[in-house]
Amino acid sequence: MSKPSNARGTRDFGPLQMSKRKYVFNIIQKHFEEFGFQCIETPAIENLSVLTGKYGEEGDQLLFKILNSGDFLKDIQASDLEKGFKKITFDISEKGLRYDLTVPFARFVSMNRNDLVFPFKRYQMQPVWRADKPQKGRYREFYQCDADIVGSTSLINEAELISLFQSIFKSLNLKVNLLINSRKILTGIVDKLNKLELFTPFAVILDKLDKIGWEKVSNELLEAGFSQTDCNSIKDLIEFKGDNLAKLNKLKSFYGSNEIGLEGLNEIETTLKFVETNGFKNQNILFDFTLARGLSYYTGLIYEGKADEGSFTSSIAGGGRYDNLTAAFGMPNMSGVGISFGIERIIDVLDDLNKFPEISSSASKILLTYFDEAGQIESLKYVNQFRKAGISAEVYSELGKIKKSFEFADKKQIPFVGVIGDTEIASQKIMIKDMKKGEQNLLSFDEFIDQLD
Repeated sequence: MSKPSNARGTRDFGPLQMSKRKYVFNIIQKHFEEFGFQCIETPAIENLSVLTGKYGEEGDQLLFKILNSGDFLKDIQASDLEKGFKKITFDISEKGLRYDLTVPFARFVSMNRNDLVFPFKRYQMQPVWRADKPQKGRYREFYQCDADIVGSTSLINEAELISLFQSIFKSLNLKVNLLINSRKILTGIVDKLNKLELFTPFAVILDKLDKIGWEKVSNELLEAGFSQTDCNSIKDLIEFKGDNLAKLNKLKSFYGSNEIGLEGLNEIETTLKFVETNGFKNQNILFDFTLARGLSYYTGLIYEGKADEGSFTSSIAGGGRYDNLTAAFGMPNMSGVGISFGIERIIDVLDDLNKFPEISSSASKILLTYFDEAGQIESLKYVNQFRKAGISAEVYSELGKIKKSFEFADKKQIPFVGVIGDTEIASQKIMIKDMKKGEQNLLSFDEFIDQLD
């Protein structure tokens, strides 16, 4: 018999891990609702027609596809197989696991447009699946926590999402930089260089800068069709050092009268102006024109959060403005903007930095134990009283094993043990032991409740 194992890129979570996850989820959910976002959920399974074509060719390759039930090969001919997997994919698989939460959300908005109040602010906290290569901080099954605002083009919404970002990471006690850019700024650069037709390869290559360095980036730009003069101009922009304002002024000088580039700069300037009023210092909001993400659907501002401490360099949050996503579902002219928090990476970073507060894996506040059947019956009465009072409690199930009950409580990190014997029954009290301090006191039910308060 083979040893059981998880599917690659997936994990089990024990009680302590789940306690940590709930801690992070609760903080994020608290701030989502604090900012007025409403919760929705969508199915894990979507029609492939909903998913494909929304994430670019690479994204389509990473979709987990579900084989049709029954004889899924019954209509496939040998000649079809010779044409490759792309030819038969939709014949043998009509559904897939969702790749992210944004595209299903766009479908949801389109299907429920008559029942929603716009601008519609939604949040969603659910797992997604990607057939990616598993590595540190990257999994095939993971949760996303998204907040989106659709039905408004106001940059107030971008500023609100940045304030949401600041609030969440402040509560998590985690230093994270938010890099911001605009697709229009990238478009303006290639437009100014008269290479607008090379926008996509330009953005894809530029986004590799941190990983491969300028020399390799410039070589790839030359191969893509840019001239050496173009590369020199781009290098001059990249090497410029300064704060957000200085970088914006540098690009303003580069653009001259280029309309699309200046429009992108205005978006950044206006958003940063709005953000100044949010009560945070905002030194971690960094304008970076090399940032390019979600080219297949982002149309305006784009942003990416990266931890500013610890060994993790991967993105742990990101998002942007999209104007055409719902158009694919028959609902054009519905602009939206959103942000997604990568909870798996956030948890990994907090673990790596030992930044979780003291968290118990046990839900129970008190364990009740006893010496005999009379104490057992009394414990069952008390445990229900505790629960009705909103105190998580449990009864040790084994009769006459006091020592083992204390070992049980210690292993489960239950903070209090209540012992009930003849003396306790006669006095209508409980011998309460504080497992952390090692102290014990004979207390009535009400006295213990007051002590907890």
